[in-house]
Formats: sequence, C-alpha cells, structure tokens
Amino acid sequence: MAPVSINQLPEDTLLELLTHVPARQLLRNCRLVCTLWRDVIDSVTLWKRKSLQDGFITKDWDEPVADWKIFYFLCSLRRNLLLNPCAEEDLRFWRIDSNGGDEWKVESLPGDLGTDLPDPKVKKYFVTSYNMCLKSQLVDLKAEGYWEELLDTFRPDIVVKDWFAARADCGCSYHLRVHLTSADYIVLASFEPPPVVIHQWNDAKWTEVSYTFSNYPPGVRHILFQHGGHDTQFWAGWYGPRVTNSSIVVSHKMMSPDSGSPTTTQPEDEAGGR
Repeated sequence: MAPVSINQLPEDTLLELLTHVPARQLLRNCRLVCTLWRDVIDSVTLWKRKSLQDGFITKDWDEPVADWKIFYFLCSLRRNLLLNPCAEEDLRFWRIDSNGGDEWKVESLPGDLGTDLPDPKVKKYFVTSYNMCLKSQLVDLKAEGYWEELLDTFRPDIVVKDWFAARADCGCSYHLRVHLTSADYIVLASFEPPPVVIHQWNDAKWTEVSYTFSNYPPGVRHILFQHGGHDTQFWAGWYGPRVTNSSIVVSHKMMSPDSGSPTTTQPEDEAGGR
C-alpha cells in the first residue's frame, strides 16, 4: 500500500494534529512547511481549540476576541510580573529607593494592632517607618516574553494592583507610582495617585488599589512599580503603611489591530526571564 502524505488527510484531522504541537513551534517551524499548513495554523479555529485545550476558555465562552492567536499567547504568558510580592523572601528582588527612619521591615500578618488580608494565602507584609520608605521593581517586558509587535500592535491591558493598611494606633501616608516606559526609559503612561493619608485610630483594614492601563502609546518596554510611605506620628519603629500582595499582570484583553491589516506577529526567541 502506497504511503499517504499527511497533506492528504482531511483538513480537520490535520488541524486536530497541529493543535497538539507547542504554539511557538507552530509559528517558527510548522507554519513554514507549506501553504496548507500555514493556512491551517493561521486559522481562528486552531487557536480557539488550543485555548480550549489549555483551559484558557470554556466551551460557552462568548467574549469578543480581536485576534485568537494573540489571545492564546497572552493567556499563556499571564502571571504576576512582580517577584516576591508578599515578602516571603524578605526584601529580595526589591530595589530600596528610600530607607528612612528605622528602614523597611518584614512582619507576619495580622501584626500588632492590624488585621488579616482577605486572601488567607498571604502571610506576610512589608512595613515602613517614620521617614519615607520607598521600594521598587523594574519589569522588562521583552525579557518576560512579550515581543515588540505584540506590545505595539495589540497593546494588551496592563493591570496593576497593590494592598495597603495602617496600624490602628498610628496615622500614615501611603504612596504608589507606576510608569510605563520606552526602551530608553522615557515615561509613556503613568499612574501616580495622590498619597493616601490615614488618620490615627483607624480600623486597620486592608485596602486594594487597582488600575488598568489601556490604549497606551506604542513603544512600551518596561514597567516601573514603586510604593511605600511613612507614618505621620514620627514614632521610632515600624508604624508606617503596610504593603503586600502587589501585582502587575498583562491581560488577555487587547486593542483590535487596524481593519484590513493582516497580523503575522509571532514570538521572538525564548526570553531569558529574571
């Protein structure tokens, strides 16, 4: 019996086979085999199936998606880009920008005259002192796997969150600054709300801050996240704002590319990561 070429298989069978190939191999290798494979790999159906197969969507998914291939990659890359957000590794991965008073410290929840965070998985927090304490991380989006064309053409939403609280017996001032910058660190978009001042004798409850960057200018390559503050009583020790559970997540939600413009974007070489 004469051997059968894989291209003689029904197209749906070929599509099902290719669905099980790793996404980057599909674009870097399989897509170059022939026109038939290219067309199958570029199809909406393939990337919908891969998204369902990997648990990124359910069968009854009804949200609009601008580009299913980009949606798949954004879902596969989705994670918190901040390292050590909950102080489990002391101050590792954080750059100390200001270390006033008795400097930054790590404590366990709920802490003296404090409360537990709503998320029971979070066990620790960072705490500031009587002069300004600020710490930051700089996220390199290309090193985290986001290639330039994806960032500039689709500009996926970037969701930033932080949690802060005061001690019940001491007032404090909480500060947050987030910048989206270019490759040479020019600020293209920013979120820098006014400092939050909490008065003495408060309920010590944790507050979540959340902000979503959407439709930002092209050229974003880094994200600077900085937070901290100081107490307002100027007491020796650690009576300033407490912070924990910070996050930066690149969402699957994206801009629609210009109508009529084909999208051939594909991942660059594997990122080294941080």
